Amino acid sequence: MKSKALFIINPVAGGKKKDHVPQLIQHHLNKEAIQPTIVFTEEAGHAHWLAKEACSTYNMVVAVGGDGTVNEVASAVAGSSAALGILPFGSGNGLSRFLSIPMDTTKAIHAINANRLEQIDAGQVNGHWFFNMAGMGFDAHISLVFSQQHTRGFTTYFKSAVREIISYRSEQYELEIDGRAYSREAFMLSFANSSQYGNNAHVSPHASVQDGLLDVCIIKPFPLYRFPEMGLRMFAKTADTSKYVEIIRGKHIKVTRRSAGPAHLDGEPQTLGTTANIQVMPAALKIVAGDSYKK
Repeated sequence: MKSKALFIINPVAGGKKKDHVPQLIQHHLNKEAIQPTIVFTEEAGHAHWLAKEACSTYNMVVAVGGDGTVNEVASAVAGSSAALGILPFGSGNGLSRFLSIPMDTTKAIHAINANRLEQIDAGQVNGHWFFNMAGMGFDAHISLVFSQQHTRGFTTYFKSAVREIISYRSEQYELEIDGRAYSREAFMLSFANSSQYGNNAHVSPHASVQDGLLDVCIIKPFPLYRFPEMGLRMFAKTADTSKYVEIIRGKHIKVTRRSAGPAHLDGEPQTLGTTANIQVMPAALKIVAGDSYKK
């Protein structure tokens, strides 16, 4: 019996055209095993609604877009019997890269054919899902700035970061991680399910999406001249060896800060109040990983 897959294409994700994607799916998908249906989203939130409707009738729901599209679709699929597939088209593609899903669309379709299923953890911030990374501080501020840019991609993100870092100020955070209290001044506070933000920049190199834990990554204030070094450490997978980085693993995290402000869930900007409750949701999502993914 054929498996049924719904491909949800976000036409504006990552600023990349996707008119050719249906043709690639029809040509490269193993239609002897998988019966595809292809739809395009029309507005923000549409992907989530389509995925929610599909979970009861499709075996797989495939997000065709960036981290925001993946979050929309995955938050509908999580906890259901359906599996999530990804054809990456975003600026960062953090979860896709972590799971070794090819960036090449044809190869990513072949990964769908191979159907290597993994059960992975997810996280929630005040009841809202994230699957790769959530955060407060500088990266949340940049997510907000980046979302307002006309041009997407890594270059735009990097330019925004360089421009904004000069005036950005660290914040004081009160943390409770699995019942233990911590008080930290932080430039950035990341809650890592996978190891990386995207573009192979790894903030928590040893994070796992299958360990039932989140990595709380505290980036402490550092001299401005060390900003390039901090970036290079992330690409070299050595961020955790820096004296400015502290990683604490946990299941239940409470964060209190002095005032409401920006946060991000999988790179999508949000505004949160002074208190955030973050928790891991073990094995919440069934997902198609790439052939070279290592647990």
